[in-house]
Amino acid sequence: MSYQVLARKYRPRSFEQLVGQEHVVQALANALTQGRLHHAYLFTGTRGVGKTTVSRILAKSLNCTGPDGAGGITARPCGACDACRDIDVGRFVDYVELDAASNRGVEEITLLLDQAVYKPVVGRFKVYMIDEVHMLSNTAFNAMLKTLEEPPEYLKFVLATTDPQKVPPTVLSRCLQFNLRPMAPQTVQEHLAHVLSDEGIAAEPGALRLLSRAARGSMRDALSLTDQAVAFGAGSLSEAGVRQMLGAVDRGHVVRIVEALAASDGAALVETADALRGLGLSAAGTLEELADLLQQMAVLQAVPGALDSSDPDVAAASRLAGLLPADETQLVYSMALHGRAELALAPDEYSGLVMVLLRMLAFRPPRGGDEVVAPARGSSQAALAAPVAVAAPRPAPARQQPAMPAVAAAAPAARVKPSVQEPPPWEEVPFESEDPQPPAGVAAAPTEPARPVLSRTDLGDRWNDVVERMVKQGLIGALVRELAMQAQCVAASDEGATAVWRLRVERETLRAAAQRDKLQAALAQISGRAVRLEVEAGPAEDSPALRAAAERERRQREAEQIIHNDPLVQALMSQYKTARIVPGSIKPH
Repeated sequence: MSYQVLARKYRPRSFEQLVGQEHVVQALANALTQGRLHHAYLFTGTRGVGKTTVSRILAKSLNCTGPDGAGGITARPCGACDACRDIDVGRFVDYVELDAASNRGVEEITLLLDQAVYKPVVGRFKVYMIDEVHMLSNTAFNAMLKTLEEPPEYLKFVLATTDPQKVPPTVLSRCLQFNLRPMAPQTVQEHLAHVLSDEGIAAEPGALRLLSRAARGSMRDALSLTDQAVAFGAGSLSEAGVRQMLGAVDRGHVVRIVEALAASDGAALVETADALRGLGLSAAGTLEELADLLQQMAVLQAVPGALDSSDPDVAAASRLAGLLPADETQLVYSMALHGRAELALAPDEYSGLVMVLLRMLAFRPPRGGDEVVAPARGSSQAALAAPVAVAAPRPAPARQQPAMPAVAAAAPAARVKPSVQEPPPWEEVPFESEDPQPPAGVAAAPTEPARPVLSRTDLGDRWNDVVERMVKQGLIGALVRELAMQAQCVAASDEGATAVWRLRVERETLRAAAQRDKLQAALAQISGRAVRLEVEAGPAEDSPALRAAAERERRQREAEQIIHNDPLVQALMSQYKTARIVPGSIKPH
């Protein structure tokens, strides 16, 4: 007899055997028991969480006749009648499974729906199960809408998808939707232990923990990995063997990383990364294991005793939780997550790993006191020898944008006090100065460059009208439209039958030949004559973009003036001395 893989052999055949989806089981079991049956069900969830399995169990519940052949609709199919056995092996004529990934056209759906007019051949209900339904074409969805909304009383639809966002709302509104959740690692581990016990296969708890985490919530993936691990371990599962098969990083490596971060030991971090390279372990797997450890540490810091003490990994996490402050744990955790996405951009993944670890060290929050000493310029050796400390920003006066201070070039070592929370906006705080000066030894924050002043010209009026006409007629778009909006017309003349336009554009990317040629073609089309377009470099003083900005500012000022002049607003501001109009809250229609 041929070997049957674990994922198929241990597929649940009843609601009682279904693991990790209690919320779906309860709803369906109650509906079957009370006879409140919907005509269309939609099961959503990631791969391997039981969508097809639930569909088959539901089909058996609807068509089960019991061992004696006299049974009815039930939430506990017997598994012994002809209908239950045939559905389990996939030969029940009234249960049809359609894979929408390979049958996504309107012809396949129409052929399926044409059979819906015929009553069941042997069963009580016809059940149409469409897997990966989101891959159907729009015409296929439209073809099934009417039947999906008002099917014959003997027909039930079961739809399954891993991406419900791609299912049209018209289909969603016709279905009873159930979201099957990814399973917790502990749930997967317990089920694997039960399966391996029935199979008579010895397994170490650490091996099961690795497999349950690697499955990422998918029971099918967990059973497939277990099959692979049994073959790899020649009939047994050891933690070392499973770790080698998965390429997983031993928890001891990431423990040393956290200890090095706590001790500010950059050399130990680099040595650990080199050791991982020598062992051929994955850099992405290292950051994943590090993030898992930091997550456990954060939980223990916030809620001591919240994790299962029987898990051997919790002991190390509990010890390390006291080495890092809670805010630093959160910061390092965030860097580990973002660092995994950056590994593909690095010259090689190990150099990327080293940079992520050094970044965790460089951006550690300052510790040890209320004041941070910022070294003066020229103290390069001291700066290289000591970790970098980031000073907190000075509290800015009320109603002003806070700015990060910069240490002046010739200033000696300055002591920067920790930041103070800014008072809430409803508390009135007097202005220290209308034009506050920066404190001694601190350079003023750079100001934004002044916006170009609009200087209207007759040629600007003419060019603005031409651009509006091209935009309305859809002759220009994307970068060509941006070129026209940012350009100032400095000359327009005729040379025989050819119209010559000269534009001034500041941005070099907009002056590219491709954009210029497309704009020249649009001008020729709208004017009905040959056009030659010349583009020169320089700042624009009268462009459609500047005119549009000026118009927005004018409308904004008018709207603000209307609010300020409103009698009710004036009465409220006179009654409440601390009342004010929040800047930016007024929007013109």
